[in-house]
Amino acid sequence: MEVGNNLSEKGQVDLQLVEMAKKGNQNAYAQLMDRYREPVYYMLLKMIKNSDDAEDLTIEAFGKAFNRLEQYSPSYAFSTWLFKIASNNCIDFIRKKRVKVTSMDHAYSNQDGESVGMDFESEGLDPEEEIMRKQKVKMMRQVVRKLKPRYRDLIEKRYFQELSYDEIATEMDLPLGTVKAQLFRAREFLANLMEEKKDHI
Repeated sequence: MEVGNNLSEKGQVDLQLVEMAKKGNQNAYAQLMDRYREPVYYMLLKMIKNSDDAEDLTIEAFGKAFNRLEQYSPSYAFSTWLFKIASNNCIDFIRKKRVKVTSMDHAYSNQDGESVGMDFESEGLDPEEEIMRKQKVKMMRQVVRKLKPRYRDLIEKRYFQELSYDEIATEMDLPLGTVKAQLFRAREFLANLMEEKKDHI
């Protein structure tokens, strides 16, 4: 293959795996995750200092990368492309989180020593928004019920019971890596089902 000749030996192997993954080879997806899950996770952990968030963002990064494989250009390493997706996704996450944690109670003193309140939009939902939120949660639960039992259990434990990956692995007597990989698949299925139902939400 002429394209990708500038890549390192590792990059060439990645390129072969990417080409196989594009053709639907599940083993190729798994190998790419195995090669880069830890490096991506530790990069994200440095950015956000929270292991559970870093785990979620790692899985999201792979999900986004795998969904965009057709956009990957072999003129640069797959790892470079993947890390860029992961870091951009993390920056978006941090921005959203900062908006959520900004306190309305922050007050600052002006030059005259007077306390000045900051005007922030309320994070509280008005009654109409609350009804819509409940409808979305209800719809989400209906969609989750359509997943295979093992995926349904994982989603329930992770997102409704808010258990950590370690807690899920212990409770379900599964290896941690299996929990992460199956949650990745479960989230993909869930996203596809939600996409089909979005017109009803």
